[in-house]
Amino acid sequence: MYQELLNTIQSLKWESIDADRKEVLEPLISFIQQKVDDRKEINLNFICTHNSRRSHLAQVWAQTAASLFAIPEVHCYSGGTETTALFPKVAEVLAKQGFSVFSIAETTNSVYAVKYDDNSLPVIGFSKKYDSPFNPVSDFAAIMTCSQADDGCPFIPGAEKRIPITFEDPKISDNTPEQSAIYTKRSLQIAEEMLYVFSKIKK
Repeated sequence: MYQELLNTIQSLKWESIDADRKEVLEPLISFIQQKVDDRKEINLNFICTHNSRRSHLAQVWAQTAASLFAIPEVHCYSGGTETTALFPKVAEVLAKQGFSVFSIAETTNSVYAVKYDDNSLPVIGFSKKYDSPFNPVSDFAAIMTCSQADDGCPFIPGAEKRIPITFEDPKISDNTPEQSAIYTKRSLQIAEEMLYVFSKIKK
């Protein structure tokens, strides 16, 4: 894993997150633990309305946490209830936190590759609907990262389990002087919570 990314991770205190958030994260821990116990693949699809910010951050940090704690057969995806584009500030913040981020295709819905290690498979980041052919069609946990998607999408076809883990939208800071600080804070919150989840998995 890249040293700068390890430095970011080492600055976090995932054991000290609030008790209420630990309770929110418990169903995801249970889902992953059951898959590990059954020696089955772990497919996680992080879903938000636009698949532009929170769902991508959660996808990247969950895949990174799985690698850090050596939990095998974890495959992280993301999707939205509609397609927009991965917001460039997300890629910028991840790069500053130690990931290698590079553009694969520049379009109205640009495609990014995000790597936590030179020899890791990259997480491919672009906006897509949750039921895109890029994502799994069955045997996955649908993790709802925003309340709008959770409320507006009562049924996710193929999901084995639906788990709401919502985060405040960093979009509220767009076009303000606080934008970088808010996106950084949200990314690190998501990082702490995904690291907490995978730290609890017994192999």
